[in-house]
Amino acid sequence: MKAIVHETYGSNEVLELKDIEQPTIGETDLLVRVRAASINPYDWHLRTGMPLLFRLMFGLRKPKKQGLGADLAGEVEAVGAAVTQFQPGDEVFGEIEVGALAEYASVPEASAARKPANLTFEQAAAVPMGGLTSLQALRDKGGIRPGHQVLINGSSGGVGTFAVQIAKSFGAEVTAVCSTRNVELVRSIGADHVIDYTVEDFTRGGGSYDLMLDNVGNHSATACRRVLTPKGVRVATFGSPEHKWLGPLAAMARMVVVSLFVGQKMIPFSAKALGADLETLRELIEAGTVTPVIDRTYPLAETAEAMDYLDEGHARGKIVITV
Repeated sequence: MKAIVHETYGSNEVLELKDIEQPTIGETDLLVRVRAASINPYDWHLRTGMPLLFRLMFGLRKPKKQGLGADLAGEVEAVGAAVTQFQPGDEVFGEIEVGALAEYASVPEASAARKPANLTFEQAAAVPMGGLTSLQALRDKGGIRPGHQVLINGSSGGVGTFAVQIAKSFGAEVTAVCSTRNVELVRSIGADHVIDYTVEDFTRGGGSYDLMLDNVGNHSATACRRVLTPKGVRVATFGSPEHKWLGPLAAMARMVVVSLFVGQKMIPFSAKALGADLETLRELIEAGTVTPVIDRTYPLAETAEAMDYLDEGHARGKIVITV
């Protein structure tokens, strides 16, 4: 089968489209014929091996797992002996650790769900990581409630476009932070208020938010506290390579320390690939409450170009790879 691999760490030039062996599956896995995948900042970490601390897991000198990609949608080709929820022919979407940018992928049953009936494979592939991050951050860590004042910093990207819609589905009043070019986009997906960060610094405004979902990390914990209620919560999903060795862990550690001394909560967050939460997203999507936003679509052979565009940091919604 054809797949995108990287045998060394480096820039997007290390990515190759090669013929490799089809993955084997365990008793609780699905073999999925991938029809589409999407890329995330997570793939940058896998490709570069940065921050360096992560190489203890990824491989010190070269990647242990040379595939790439976490989000996918496709058709079940075969199932393991202990699989109970799926059978060959089912259309599914899900998230895996690595290897979605390939013609076939092994997907744990617990990390998959049936594809929303009203989405194409390309649209469904845009959902998992961004949708799960938004849902779990807002619901589980942020404790979102009807009537909450919620601020989404980085509202036009892969996580932010889901977060705006999911926050609205919980009955929150949403303020979205984005650049001028994305103001109309975030309004179109439900934002009640929009702050253009090229004109206004949201940390110096008059807002008082119950919950902030910070996908950017361009303001200190102290600055963010100014616009939170006394019991407000800031959930941080950002993964900017602030520190060569620790990456975003340095900023997240500072958040945890600040939380020890104030009434507000500062919570670093990384989502889990849970099939039950994918089912929740499917229900929201089929009800018309949430719709994935796709910026660009590339064929598998042009994955390096797609990664170049992602690395620029200005994608509106998700970037999808057709397989």
